[in-house]
Amino acid sequence: MILAGDIGGTKTVLGLYTKNPQGTLQCVREQTFASNAYPQFDDILAIFLKSDSKIDTACFGIAGPIVDQRCQTTNLPWIIDARELATKLGTPKVMLLNDLEAMALGILNSAASDLVELNPNAQTKNGNIAVIAAGTGLGQAILHWDGKRHQPIATEGGHTDFASQTPQQDQLLCYLRKQFTDHVSWERVLCGDGFGHLYDFLLASGFGPANQTIPTADTNSATVSDRNATISRLGLNNEDPVCIEVVRLFTELYAAEAGNLALKCLSTGGVFIGGGIGPKIRPAMESEHFLRAFTAKGRFKNLLSQMSIKLSLNPSAPLIGAANYFSE
Repeated sequence: MILAGDIGGTKTVLGLYTKNPQGTLQCVREQTFASNAYPQFDDILAIFLKSDSKIDTACFGIAGPIVDQRCQTTNLPWIIDARELATKLGTPKVMLLNDLEAMALGILNSAASDLVELNPNAQTKNGNIAVIAAGTGLGQAILHWDGKRHQPIATEGGHTDFASQTPQQDQLLCYLRKQFTDHVSWERVLCGDGFGHLYDFLLASGFGPANQTIPTADTNSATVSDRNATISRLGLNNEDPVCIEVVRLFTELYAAEAGNLALKCLSTGGVFIGGGIGPKIRPAMESEHFLRAFTAKGRFKNLLSQMSIKLSLNPSAPLIGAANYFSE
């Protein structure tokens, strides 16, 4: 039996899998838990696993840095240790992955119908693959091509310095420096809260008037996600000029940073875009504006113009990747 987990600050998803004679994964049971409702990860395991469960392999994708197979979760008070889990589960085959490593493997094992090609001029090649995913935060990973297979490499690239490329983005960076005085990272704009930050910037810069249906920035935390969702919805539906510009700017920035990552790992094998936001703004991601911003890298424009850029539509990609880890 294969135990797989996708552990995030908001929710934790666990799944039990078997493999049929053809090697295809079959889900036996899957359950979702509200992460912050449990003091520690062991509490969730105790609920999910039955006393007679025989685990052969276990792999968990976790939102946080993995050091020596141990993780202090970024947005939870949990410490997860692979050695302790191996003892608890009765198997030496336990692996902790960064959530983007797991997502990368999951997208690699996804059905073609779960992937949307964003570059009509893409040329299929072997090579490294860049993985970027905007959701609650901004995750980045690399699938290194060793000549035979892809090996996942974790990064914390979403926390690198935000770099502006246009006069409008220059103004945005100056605005964000006043909000985040210690450091402005890409994650400040490319995440769920990024919609709110971009909206407030556009209001402050005089782009247009506020929409009265959108809560103000100082609203309580329970409605922040609703605020971000409202901004993106109004923008996608062309119902508010400021929100339309938010979606356009978000898409431009997403494409620019995807192109940055593609250059950093020379991803001739293409780019995978995961996370929850991409599918929700799919029309914007499929626009020529996205591709133009992705390829705007001066002398490397032609190289990027040939790269495959696949948008993942499968929200279970991290769980699938974790379940496939020991089969890779």
